[in-house]
Amino acid sequence: MSLVATSTRTYRTADDPRPAELDRLVSQLDAIDRVEVLQKLLGDGACRQLGIYPIPTGFKLSVVIPVFNEKRYLHEILRRVRDVPIPKELVIVDDCSTDGTRDMLREYEGQDDITIIYQEVNQGKGAALRTGFKHCTGDVVLVQDADLEYDPAEYPRLIQPIIDNRADVVFGSRFIGDQHRVLYYWHSVANTMLTTLSNMFTNINLTDMETCYKVFRREVLDGINLKSDRFGFEPEITAKVAKKKNPSWRIYEVPISYSGRTYEEGKKIGLKDAFNALYCIVRYWMFD
Repeated sequence: MSLVATSTRTYRTADDPRPAELDRLVSQLDAIDRVEVLQKLLGDGACRQLGIYPIPTGFKLSVVIPVFNEKRYLHEILRRVRDVPIPKELVIVDDCSTDGTRDMLREYEGQDDITIIYQEVNQGKGAALRTGFKHCTGDVVLVQDADLEYDPAEYPRLIQPIIDNRADVVFGSRFIGDQHRVLYYWHSVANTMLTTLSNMFTNINLTDMETCYKVFRREVLDGINLKSDRFGFEPEITAKVAKKKNPSWRIYEVPISYSGRTYEEGKKIGLKDAFNALYCIVRYWMFD
């Protein structure tokens, strides 16, 4: 097909090879390059309206993924993370898995965008994240669980407040307007209670303190000494970010979707962890 101009209108004729050539050229671009081309063609404003967010030149995201017995989901979550069109590195910390996850992870060893650390003793999510944070080299650090409850396609929206220099820390909230799978009532009650109690101590107005999706400028984590080994990481990091006074870290929430798992599907957090979170809220605000 060829372009034919008539007055102010433009038409295509059937013999122009350029659309096919354009399709061929676009198909050769990777996802990151396609985003950059769209930004140049459409501008930042139009891209934002389409859900495409500008990424600064030289930017790198560090995605820290704690893993424990996730053989069922591992390949798929890593595929989804790698498909996100943002320059990034994956820092995977295996917390002494026993179900074959380690054998699967060895398939990724030596790949340029992946760092894998094997814990020799099972210590918990918090301990795995502490280890992972030490290996991050990106400008921004994002926590990703190794299951499919949280959608990596939402990374651009999560990091945008930091890129725009409006935030230093971003929490992805499951409770401020996006879709989520309907599951356990008492889990939602416990989450609301823990978030409310955390807010009372920290005097920040979060809606989802227990969310997996927490995003940080790397220098925020550089200035925090984390101690919790298990799921106490969530209230601990929240308290320590809120207590940081110089500078005072700017905290944002961004709505995210949520596809929660049942216990039959591999969910690990339980009542014991809820009581531990209560203890951590008080401990890390008042005594540490």
